[in-house]
Amino acid sequence: MTTTRDLEKLLGQSINGDMDAFERLYHATSAKLFGVVLRILKNRAQSEDALQDIYVRIWQKAGDFQPGRASIITWMATIARNRAIDIVRRQRPETDIEDAEIEILVSHDTVFEEVVLADEVRQLEYCLDGLEDDRQQIVRLAYLEGWSRAELAERFAQPVGTIKTWLHRSLRQLKECLGS
Repeated sequence: MTTTRDLEKLLGQSINGDMDAFERLYHATSAKLFGVVLRILKNRAQSEDALQDIYVRIWQKAGDFQPGRASIITWMATIARNRAIDIVRRQRPETDIEDAEIEILVSHDTVFEEVVLADEVRQLEYCLDGLEDDRQQIVRLAYLEGWSRAELAERFAQPVGTIKTWLHRSLRQLKECLGS
């Protein structure tokens, strides 16, 4: 599993000319970006060609990435999405395709955000798996099912203060794992 922090590190090494780091970045992210592009272009060969151009752009713009503004996968997916839209526009100049039609075609709210959300969910699941079993259950019950501290204390036969400590420590561990 490659975390956001890992991807940011690889991009940072790429800025300094590390081709091996850029290759690892490519292997860690290309399937996601290919999915974004394929959904827009609807042509596998054309999407593969576009993907190569997208990674050239990512290489060229690596210094522009700002971690505080967006996650690295969101930043990369935006580059991919914009490139795919440019290709659609260039292919159909005679049809005078409207921007609104392109937005419907790419369905920003579904495709793009689904890719980013799926990546974030996978990262969260990976990090949750790193917690002890009872801590995983406590976090899931508290934050996904809305259990109170008192309910958790009863279920796990622990004082409420212990449950609060476990939740605090578990959330800190998740935050570190997620690179936040």
